[in-house]
Amino acid sequence: MPRVGLIVNDGKDLAINTADLIESRLTAAGLEVARVSSSGGVVGFANPDQHLRSRGYAACVPTSFDAEMALALVLGGDGTVLSAARQTAPIGVPILTINTGHLGFLAEAYLKDLDKALAQVVAGEWTVEERSMLVVSVMRGEQRRWEVLCLNEMALHREPLTSMCHFEIAIGRHAPVDIAADGVILSSPTGSTAYALSAGGPVITPDCPVLQLTPIAAHSLASRALVFSDQEPVTVFPATPERLMMVVDGSAGCYVWPEDRVLVRRSEHPVRFVRLADHEFFQVLRNKLGWGLPHVAKPSNNHADAPL
Repeated sequence: MPRVGLIVNDGKDLAINTADLIESRLTAAGLEVARVSSSGGVVGFANPDQHLRSRGYAACVPTSFDAEMALALVLGGDGTVLSAARQTAPIGVPILTINTGHLGFLAEAYLKDLDKALAQVVAGEWTVEERSMLVVSVMRGEQRRWEVLCLNEMALHREPLTSMCHFEIAIGRHAPVDIAADGVILSSPTGSTAYALSAGGPVITPDCPVLQLTPIAAHSLASRALVFSDQEPVTVFPATPERLMMVVDGSAGCYVWPEDRVLVRRSEHPVRFVRLADHEFFQVLRNKLGWGLPHVAKPSNNHADAPL
């Protein structure tokens, strides 16, 4: 019997009720359903001195999931998709994202089209688009103190009420650079439309094999976003005496101390998105972020004698 997964944001009633409906329909169609909570991919904030994730990023894969599963349906918003990516990418299971949240930038299907989406799943009428993920590791010497998979970005920044920081950043074989800023963001192409965009970085189409470095509130006009090959690992040394905070995809993170370094590299395990139709990235930008909308003049006030 074919097996499929169901990853649910069980903190939202709409997601739970929709998951009940989907599970019953898929079971009736002869599929075996393994249902888990998306909370398994929410790593949370940890102190590496007290909590060493010895299994690395594979720790997020549910025990009921395996590489033989056809796909997993994900019910929730964009945060749920980020969690589901950690739960499925290490074993290569494709995910069909069904939005029950708000923006739904990473959604493939919506509730109004649920019947059609389920019919395509059962019939096997879908394709897969792979997107790169990052492995974020906190290292002290040769010891891996903490590690997580990342779909959007890693942000390393100062704590509240502390001063501006310096970051020494080495990209592959290139000479290290020093950036003075409140923080730095390292993002994938998928993450270029998230935190990095808010910090002034460019939008990168998902098929580009690159990473992006974006300073947060840089203290120099020369410090601007940089795009470079994702074949180059990146090492960030915190050149500051205070501890820093690292946040990954908004739902994982830890403290980084002056004696630590952060290593970011492209993962060998991409996230695999199920596509029910051709995915038009520019249309998503237009619909979700208003990119490329035509300029519309303000309407006339119909006062012909009004001063110009």
